[in-house]
Amino acid sequence: MPTFEVSLVCPEALVYVGDADQVDLPGAEGDLGVLAGHAPIVTALRPGVVRVIAHGRDEKFIILGGIAEFSDGSLNVLADTASPIGEFDVAELKAKIEDMERTVPTRSASEELDRDIELLDHYKTLQLSITVTTAL
Repeated sequence: MPTFEVSLVCPEALVYVGDADQVDLPGAEGDLGVLAGHAPIVTALRPGVVRVIAHGRDEKFIILGGIAEFSDGSLNVLADTASPIGEFDVAELKAKIEDMERTVPTRSASEELDRDIELLDHYKTLQLSITVTTAL
């Protein structure tokens, strides 16, 4: 199977660099998979799991948003934060969710409130995904 170059970076670190057979991304408009030869694309990413399949290995990383760009046979994922799933602080995510559940209902209606509600939903979905993924 043809491979392509992948880099997953965040402001704090270079999280992953290497070849991949396939990468699954949590796109803002829905999940998407990237294979070698994919059409050029730029997409926003929501909080979720990035799955890199390479040479029989399956590595998972948690991101909390960002953008991805595929062109010229290379995928660049620029994440707000990123870490291998085994190193992700689930307790911190749970605390963030609990804090948002307390504060979001007290705010007045606005576009910012709509974004926070959507973000809270993404965080809850991510929390569920991590629970299911790590249980397998």
